[in-house]
Amino acid sequence: MSILKKQISAPTAVQGTPAASGELGDLLALMARLRSDCPWDKKQSNHSLIPYAIEEAYELGEAVQSNDDEDIKGELGDVLLQVVFHCQMYAEQGRFDISDVITTLQEKLIRRHPHVFEAERLTDEAAVKVRWDEIKAEEQQAREARGKPKRRLDNTKAGSALMQAQDVQKQASKLGFDWEGVRGAFDKLDEEINELKAEIVDKSKDQINANIADIEKELGDCMFALVNVARKLNLDAETATLTCVHKFKSRFGYIEEQLAAAGKCLENSDITEMDVLWEAAKQHERT
Repeated sequence: MSILKKQISAPTAVQGTPAASGELGDLLALMARLRSDCPWDKKQSNHSLIPYAIEEAYELGEAVQSNDDEDIKGELGDVLLQVVFHCQMYAEQGRFDISDVITTLQEKLIRRHPHVFEAERLTDEAAVKVRWDEIKAEEQQAREARGKPKRRLDNTKAGSALMQAQDVQKQASKLGFDWEGVRGAFDKLDEEINELKAEIVDKSKDQINANIADIEKELGDCMFALVNVARKLNLDAETATLTCVHKFKSRFGYIEEQLAAAGKCLENSDITEMDVLWEAAKQHERT
């Protein structure tokens, strides 16, 4: 007995200038219109949207911490946009649509909560966690039956690229795949930096642009090797990078403040003047 495969079609684009209605169907039609008529939206792919999805998740976290309702609504909407955007493109490819995503989520929530929807009775949070893990193990068995075997590094924690890099290195280290000390990690970092330089130094702009995909890979290798150095020093790469980001923002803010005090702005300053103020900002941190 054959099972008919669901026919996937992308939502119909809204016509004219729509009004905000609060209805999911209208949002899908709006997204379809953007994919049809907006040059930027038309250019995107599921792969190109990955950084935006990660960014929106972080911004939602910041908004929740701020406890500002307007900010929270806005950031939740931005996260929802990522879901709708991805679903629109997968529907265009005839793979699945948003109703399939919702159905999959509903099935998962029902399956993972037998203590709510079935006869099981779990009395505390710890028991719920144990049962949750058991159900996830059953789901993994089903994945393996579909030809998706579980590999040793599949349990890498979700998060930023730096967080994932450090975690995957830790997992590999537990399996004996690691340098003995930090010297090996530094040597690897030097090797990767030299390979990146070879792709860039003494090359024309056209040559660099023509080879940008390989350069991106070499840059990624450098970042991964630097994370390895951090791990060997028992430092968290994400925290170290965030510390640098905050330091940069603080120093750049100092430059902006000093220029404003002199009746100037960043746009009518130059790199020489900003460099002087940058050094002054470093001195200011020490006082």
